[in-house]
Amino acid sequence: MSVFQYKARNINAEYIEGEVEAPSLHVAEELLGDKGLTVVELGERRRGVTRLSIGIFNRVPKKELVVFARELAVMIDANIPLVRALKILQRQTENVTLKILLSKVSDDVDGGARLSQALGRYPQVFDDFFTQMVRAAETTGRLDETLTYLADQREKDYELMRSIRGSLIYPCFILGGLVVVGAIMMIFVVPNLTSILQETGAELPFATRMLITSSDFFSAYWWLILTGVILLFILYRAYYRTRNGKEVIDAAKIRIPIMGKLFQRLFIARFSRSLSTLIASGVPISKSLEIVADVIGNESYRRLTIATIKDVEDGKSIVSQFATSKSVPPMLTQMLRVGEESGKLDHVLQKVADFYSKEVDASVKNLVNFIEPMVIAILGIAVGFLILSILLPLYSMTANF
Repeated sequence: MSVFQYKARNINAEYIEGEVEAPSLHVAEELLGDKGLTVVELGERRRGVTRLSIGIFNRVPKKELVVFARELAVMIDANIPLVRALKILQRQTENVTLKILLSKVSDDVDGGARLSQALGRYPQVFDDFFTQMVRAAETTGRLDETLTYLADQREKDYELMRSIRGSLIYPCFILGGLVVVGAIMMIFVVPNLTSILQETGAELPFATRMLITSSDFFSAYWWLILTGVILLFILYRAYYRTRNGKEVIDAAKIRIPIMGKLFQRLFIARFSRSLSTLIASGVPISKSLEIVADVIGNESYRRLTIATIKDVEDGKSIVSQFATSKSVPPMLTQMLRVGEESGKLDHVLQKVADFYSKEVDASVKNLVNFIEPMVIAILGIAVGFLILSILLPLYSMTANF
């Protein structure tokens, strides 16, 4: 199936441009003629040509996609034609990137493409999970229900991530402030205080000498420390983009103390909810696992899911790979087995997703409750060490006079 770009005149003699998907140039011309269009120019679009560059500065937020799916579902349920509904949403949305994208999608659909095909041309915004759900809905004729269900699931995922970020903002702000204040103290304040003690020529306590040494190092090499931190961050990002680096770092994420359990529950909740949604929409289980492998967000679980696809295609149980992995909690394995044996795998996976989403919320709250007293303790130790290093020598000096 090829994609053809066209310029044509409609019944009002107005020039329009768009694309149509057809097996050949002749069929594409016939499709346009059936729509009452007089072809002016018609040619095949080269594969790989990007029609909309989407990056960090013009991305479409997840919240916008949730609103788009929900509003489109309402319009389809109200029997508004799909092209008209897309054009209405295009005028209503405030996100410039999404506005341009919906304009192109509506043109594609008006040109004869299916909605799933039109959305699939923009994988930066509509991932394979989204387009496969829409494709399954087009087959079953339940596009409005599927879009509503898809919006609900995406909203749950969005709310979960927002809850995690919101809970961690305060501890991260405190830790960041502590680092900044500590650096300022060590570079600008402490040298002025310790210079007075050094001028006396008296023997200084060990804590004071250690503070002076640390302060001198920070004052002389602060630029080297800052450069080193930036360089380490760049190297980390570069290593993470490699296949081996992604495997090593993602495997470490689910094994590190305290945070490992949180990451593990987050990935399992995402896996369960995505797989449940796809299976409930009628997508074959092997194809569902293939899509989930790309959206789960962790290389360890992605490889485990890919291995499960091979087992399922060979007629084995979906549980076979999960039962042998140390990264999978026994509860998930047991629930998968129950869902497979009962024929209600989608319902069971939804229950698992709800359970682990609640576990993630509880883990985040426990983590925040753990970080706050730790920050206070670190702050108290730092202040105590500073007082001990400066006030103790000053007290000794005044006692000798």
